[in-house]
Amino acid sequence: MTASMTAFARVESSHSWGSLVWEVRTVNHRYLEPHFRLPDSMREIETRLREQLRKGLNRGKVECNLKLMLAEESEKISLNHALIQQLDQALENICNVVDKTKKADPLDILRWPGVLEQSEADITQIQNDAVAAFKGALEQVRESRNREGTELKQFIIQRLESINNESAVVRKHMPELLQAQRDKITQRLADAAVEVDQNRLEQELVMLAQKADVEEELDRLDTHVNEVTRVLNGKGAVGRRLDFLMQELNREANTLGSKAVGVEVTQSAVNLKVLIEQMREQVQNIE
Repeated sequence: MTASMTAFARVESSHSWGSLVWEVRTVNHRYLEPHFRLPDSMREIETRLREQLRKGLNRGKVECNLKLMLAEESEKISLNHALIQQLDQALENICNVVDKTKKADPLDILRWPGVLEQSEADITQIQNDAVAAFKGALEQVRESRNREGTELKQFIIQRLESINNESAVVRKHMPELLQAQRDKITQRLADAAVEVDQNRLEQELVMLAQKADVEEELDRLDTHVNEVTRVLNGKGAVGRRLDFLMQELNREANTLGSKAVGVEVTQSAVNLKVLIEQMREQVQNIE
C-alpha cells in the first residue's frame, strides 16, 4: 500500500498513577530518523520504543514527545535515605579538611541526582503503560499515512493517464509532421532551382526523419508509466523506486522536446514535463 510520510497522532491515556500524553509527528525524510523527548524516568524504555518504530515505519523523520501527569498520591516525596547519609558524611569530611565551609542547603541536597526517588514498582508500571500507549499512537500514525498515501496514489494515477494522452497525441501527429517536414525541404530545394542527386536527397531525408522520429522515446515513456503503475500497486516502501522512475520519465520528456519537429510535439513535451514535475513533488512525500 502506498503510504505518505506526513502524519500526526495524539494519544491520551489515564491510569491509577496519573495520565500520559503521546504526540507523534512524521515528515518526509530519505531514511527513518526518530527523535524522542522523554522524561528522565522514561529513558530506559527508549530502546523498546525505537524497536516498535522500526517495525511500524520504513522512512521519515519522526518526532515523539511524551508528557507525564502524576496523580497526587504518586507525587509524594520519597527520599533515598542511604544516599542522603552518604552525602552528609561526605560534607562532614569536607568540613574536617576545609575550614569555614558553608553549611549545606537542604534544597541543594534535594537537587542531587537520586535523592528524590519513586518506587521501582511505580516506575515499571508507568513505563509499561507508556510503551502500550506509544503502540496506539504509532497505529494512528500508520493509518493517517495510509489514508494520505491513497490520495497521493490517485493523484499520480491521474497524471499517468494524462501522460498516456499526451503520448497518444504525439503518436497521432508524428506521420503528418514528418511528411510535412519532408515536403518543406523538397519545396525549398525546388524554389531554389538547385539540381540535386535524388538518391542522395532521399538518403538525407531518411536520416532526417530518423533523427526526428520519437517512437523509441514514446515506447520508453509507456514502459516507465506501466512500471510506475506496477510499483504503486506493490507492497512495502515504494518512494525511492518511484523517485528513480520520475527521473527516467523526465529524461524521455527532455529527449522528446529536443527532437520535436512541430508545435504539437513541442507542446506535448512541455505538458509532459509539467505532469512529471507534479508527480515528482508528491513522490518526495511517499514512504
